[in-house]
Amino acid sequence: MRPGPRRTGTSLVFPVLLCALVALGGLPTVSQGAEGPEASADVARLYEEASTATQRYEAGRKAVSVQKARARSMERLLVRERRQISVLHKDLGRIARAQYRSGGDIPITAQMLLAGNPEKLMRGQRAVWQADLALNNAVDKSRRAERRLADGQRRAANAWRSLKESNARLVILKKGIESKLEAARWQLQGQADSSVAAGKCRGAVRLKEPKNPTTRAWVPPVEKYELSAGFDSAGERWSHRHTGQDFAVDIGTPVRSVGAGRVVSVSCGGAFGIEVVVRHGGYYTQYAHLAAVTVDQGQKVRAGQWVGQSGTTGNSTGPHLHFEVRLTPYLGSGVDPAKWFAERHVKL
Repeated sequence: MRPGPRRTGTSLVFPVLLCALVALGGLPTVSQGAEGPEASADVARLYEEASTATQRYEAGRKAVSVQKARARSMERLLVRERRQISVLHKDLGRIARAQYRSGGDIPITAQMLLAGNPEKLMRGQRAVWQADLALNNAVDKSRRAERRLADGQRRAANAWRSLKESNARLVILKKGIESKLEAARWQLQGQADSSVAAGKCRGAVRLKEPKNPTTRAWVPPVEKYELSAGFDSAGERWSHRHTGQDFAVDIGTPVRSVGAGRVVSVSCGGAFGIEVVVRHGGYYTQYAHLAAVTVDQGQKVRAGQWVGQSGTTGNSTGPHLHFEVRLTPYLGSGVDPAKWFAERHVKL
């Protein structure tokens, strides 16, 4: 029931203040607006939007990196091409100087009359003409290549700048969604705390789940997480050793059934707050400290199906999911979830 290492910011500090207010006999004011199922749906929708925005941002960040590398590569090619042109220009100068020394501007007819071996002179002149033509062709080719490289560099640099601007706009959008999500999370948590304080569960909410459910027989109870307090660990907050495995996740994170089974109980109040217990053959799994449930008692569930949304209800110091694997539906019959998952080829 104990969450993982305390994280900075309001995500884990606020629950501590909330517990203090509850101990003093008061609850934080819940803003008016979405009630019950609507609050859960808002969190689920914003959670998905935030996830999509994050994926787009990461994809954009990688694209910026690729385009930046491409622009730098073009710059290196351009520098290399300019060096080659410089070498060719020097070669052209050497040939011109050699021509001048061997006859300069004297017409070729006069050179032949003055030469002791006209035939040899003609062979040498032809060789010079051929070398001059090859050099001019090489210079023209190199200049065309330089223009192409310069144009490619401009395009790569423009694409890089455009991607940077697009990603900057995406950062603003992402922050806006996350701000709304944070507010919706605490509204949902406030409603959950009110339900627990009243000892009356709000009932199941129906949320739109992903289109492609898992094809695996067993999955972890949340998709993305950090492991915190483990099974049988000691802690001052427990009268006995820890009875399950904690997953550090934010409020409103979809919690899913680890395998196919049937919901045997949905309850709220007590140390576990809002909780769901599912039977899988000879084993039972518990999902505790929830902010909302999405299933009813007696309902059949498949592996990966959402059974609720994580929260920090009950005896909890911050947002997390307390998960147990039991031999019976009741506390005290737990087994190590990590080993249980490992036997089913699921690594936490």
